[in-house]
Amino acid sequence: MAALNHTGVSHTVFYLLGIPGLEDQHMWISIPFFVSYTIALLGNSLLISIILTKRSLHEPMYLFLCMLAGADLVLSTCTVPQTLAIFWFRAGEISLDRCITQVFFLSSTFISESGILLVMAFDRYIAICYPVRYITILTHALIGKIGVTIFLRSYGTILPIVFPLKRLTFCQSNILPNTACKHIVLAHVSCDDIRVNIWYVFSVLMSTLVIDVVLIFISYVLILHAVFCIPTQDAHNKALNTCGAHICVIILFYAPGIFSVLTQRFGHHISPYIHVVLANVYILASPMLNPIIYGVKTKQIRDQVVRVFFRKQK
Repeated sequence: MAALNHTGVSHTVFYLLGIPGLEDQHMWISIPFFVSYTIALLGNSLLISIILTKRSLHEPMYLFLCMLAGADLVLSTCTVPQTLAIFWFRAGEISLDRCITQVFFLSSTFISESGILLVMAFDRYIAICYPVRYITILTHALIGKIGVTIFLRSYGTILPIVFPLKRLTFCQSNILPNTACKHIVLAHVSCDDIRVNIWYVFSVLMSTLVIDVVLIFISYVLILHAVFCIPTQDAHNKALNTCGAHICVIILFYAPGIFSVLTQRFGHHISPYIHVVLANVYILASPMLNPIIYGVKTKQIRDQVVRVFFRKQK
């Protein structure tokens, strides 16, 4: 499709290419995308269903996990169905308003997940350091307020991005070499000065994700200090085991995102398709693997999953 490039024209329709340079391989690439999305959809839906229907799982740890599963569903559904449509039907056309909406939900959900992982670290700190007061500190009312605060923070910090994007004039190419609308991808096809956009995104990252990572690190330093003060080895193992799944999920969430940002910032010599693939990894990997990790590492959830499938077989 030929890109319009007339001076003074601001595009209202864009075309997502998918993975640039690998267009002839899109059908094959769609297989892992489809499998990953199916696992994420089924796994997180099952996790939410089990936690909400089993009163024994209405504890702070599982309610936060339910929030995480919901965010995973939104994160993957924001992009993967559209990506599959591009791979299968070359349906990459997207309006400016829909593109900006996708930027908003993708960015805000990513920040929401970071906030949920932070409160899950706080939950583990309370459970290990103050086990007797655990339930009295993390009441259902407090959990509800924490959940509202997380989503207000994410939507409140990302909403102002919409207005700088809307004011831009898109008179360059209306071809976006990506599988989804990303803030920086859309801003780069503008003819205007985008320094405000770049600095605002940088300030959002510093005030949310970076602070979350620092606080998570501090939480686990305090947790490890408390664990090693416990006199028995069995108590050590039990305490560390309660944190194992959460640590795996933290690494899975932050590592691909950080690596993707670093390659975009410093890997200018890297092929464009590698940037796009890496950007998709952090959208696909976390929602797909989180329910598997918690299903394997958490006995209560594992037992409930076995019961669900056992009843279906009967």
